[in-house]
Amino acid sequence: MNSLAPRLETLHATRPVTVLGAAVIDVIADAYALPWRGCDIELKQQSVNIGGCALNIAIALKRLGIASQNALPVGHGVWADIIRNAMAKQDLQSAVEAESGDNGWCLALVEPDGERTFMSFSGVENQWQPAWLEALNVPANSLVYLSGYQLASPCGELLTGWLEGLQDVSAFIDFGPRIADIPDALMARVMACKPIVSLNRQEAQIAAERLGVTVEMLGACWQQRFHAALIVRHDKDGAMWYDGADSGHVPAFPATVVDTIGAGDSHAGGTLAGLAAGWRLADAVRLGNAVAAWVVSHRGGDCAPTREALLLAHKDV
Repeated sequence: MNSLAPRLETLHATRPVTVLGAAVIDVIADAYALPWRGCDIELKQQSVNIGGCALNIAIALKRLGIASQNALPVGHGVWADIIRNAMAKQDLQSAVEAESGDNGWCLALVEPDGERTFMSFSGVENQWQPAWLEALNVPANSLVYLSGYQLASPCGELLTGWLEGLQDVSAFIDFGPRIADIPDALMARVMACKPIVSLNRQEAQIAAERLGVTVEMLGACWQQRFHAALIVRHDKDGAMWYDGADSGHVPAFPATVVDTIGAGDSHAGGTLAGLAAGWRLADAVRLGNAVAAWVVSHRGGDCAPTREALLLAHKDV
């Protein structure tokens, strides 16, 4: 029997959460195929959405009833104005205001099977400054989310140094597709902080190659090397988790895939919500699976469900 609905009744924050990363614009278009060199393909625009890994997670936490400190630089310009107005409508605030510069944007091409490909343009979200970090209040026992997009950018050294200086916190990192771009020395420093790491199946393959092991051995090797929890997401095949000597598989929830934009972010948001409520890792990953299943069944990455919607969807299972 699926135990999600009873667990959702206990979804109340017992730990502070800080979400640090990007708020950007997603310009989403349908593509019958990815373009090849020298071609000219016709796109069908779907929508213009607010997005960015950290903003998608902040939205998911908010809708699940989990408060978070959102450190999402918002600048000044066309894209920043759209982001600021959209965040205000969702009662979301950012603790970071950039003095100048616009936010970045992303062209997301969605193929007929729902797979998405991103082409990103950076803005103030990758121009972190020491003063922004110094202004953040991160209490002991906090959960702190970071994205590989920022860690792989020129501000990665600054953010890693800030993380190293925090006391008694648990970092949660989704390296995303930029995992291959993070230098070995910086990766070693990040992993010395013993973060909970979430990877999809492609990123797990890259991580295994970096460690010189097969992907089947990644979980065990990760525990031996880093002594830190690892989540590997396998889409419709659920997710594996590894934490010390313990590990397990959490089945996926059924979903009709519309697009996969924000799937990883929403999974992180659901998992963070569970961890903030003091749930064990397996239960938190189950919530992540449920939120991700909802998001891939809807357009865009900023469509996370409310706790009430999840309760309704899972009351009979």
